[in-house]
Amino acid sequence: MFERLKLLRNDKDLDQKDLADFLGVVQQTYSRYESGEISITAEAIVKLSTFYGVSTDYLLELTNNPKRNY
Repeated sequence: MFERLKLLRNDKDLDQKDLADFLGVVQQTYSRYESGEISITAEAIVKLSTFYGVSTDYLLELTNNPKRNY
């Protein structure tokens, strides 16, 4: 999951601070999400799913299909 977060962020030409601000956390926390040092919250996963337009299953690497089914 952590690599997928980084790839999606880089595809949008965003830095960690941009996503940290969006999620309401400090940049260091977002960096730790991407590195897997800390677990990302369910709320953050849902927000990122909406932001990127991908399914939560895709973010969680339960599927390789990024399409949302709703």
